[in-house]
Amino acid sequence: MSQSLIHVALVVRDYDEAIAWYTGVLGFELVDDTFQPDQGKRRVVVRPKGAGAASIVLAQASNPAQMRHIGHQAGGRVFLFLGTDDFWRDHAAYTAKGVKFIREPVVADYGTVAVFEDLYGNLWDLIQKTDAPS
Repeated sequence: MSQSLIHVALVVRDYDEAIAWYTGVLGFELVDDTFQPDQGKRRVVVRPKGAGAASIVLAQASNPAQMRHIGHQAGGRVFLFLGTDDFWRDHAAYTAKGVKFIREPVVADYGTVAVFEDLYGNLWDLIQKTDAPS
């Protein structure tokens, strides 16, 4: 049997502001933005450039319960992990674009890592892994 994780849903306030932030600030690519008339919503998918199949489905909140979870999908823990081949390049680029790092870079046995917030407050690790196993 062969399986892989292909999408993670991220609840957002607005499709267009989320697309602008993920593509304009983080440099992700917009993979799909298709209106689904039978569901009355858009299917919006972004992913880091060169990421292969792993992507994020930007899911616009459609009711008050979903709105309450925007920015809090992991209860204040790091939610997503963005791997890079050049930590310092990406850290500098994100800092220049106003990304808020809430934990400064640390060099650990497993790699170099810092924690940042997305536009809604979800926490991400920016990480360049060493050759150590995951």
